[in-house]
Amino acid sequence: MGWDPPVVLKPARQGSSVGLRFVERVADWATALAESMRFDSQVLMEEKIQGRETTVGILGAEPLPIVEVRPKTGIYDYQTKYTAGTTDYLCPAPFDEATTKRIQKAGLGAFRAIGGRDYARVDVMVRPNGEPVVLEVNTLPGMTETSLLPKAAAAAGLGYAQLCQRMVDLALQRAAK
Repeated sequence: MGWDPPVVLKPARQGSSVGLRFVERVADWATALAESMRFDSQVLMEEKIQGRETTVGILGAEPLPIVEVRPKTGIYDYQTKYTAGTTDYLCPAPFDEATTKRIQKAGLGAFRAIGGRDYARVDVMVRPNGEPVVLEVNTLPGMTETSLLPKAAAAAGLGYAQLCQRMVDLALQRAAK
């Protein structure tokens, strides 16, 4: 078929890793595709990036501290995102300064490339050699007090209320132009 496992299948129009499937062997393809297609008629296939899973919050034109996501078992899917105690979150993520800057630059670059406004969260895998690989830009990230964008903002010294106010202020500034 012109591809080599491992790959990742994702329903094109779902969030929170709903329908996410990993295909480690060609023999697993049909089952994984059928499962992903239960959630959407369009499925993305991409290379499975080996490395550390991170996210970069963007607020205004600035990247926030990086959050590293470490599921205690398995993968960071819907279950591990929303089941208390199944994932550890490290913020700021324990990278050296140069790697931190590369990850933040990749996140900010992706945000700008899509014409992002005001805020977002950019998911970035970090290969063992430190190379950041952008997975996706979340233009409407979760905003509960335990969501990843508020975690990053807190590490930058912004409480939840301050983060929300900053988001409103950015939108008002943009609308006034």
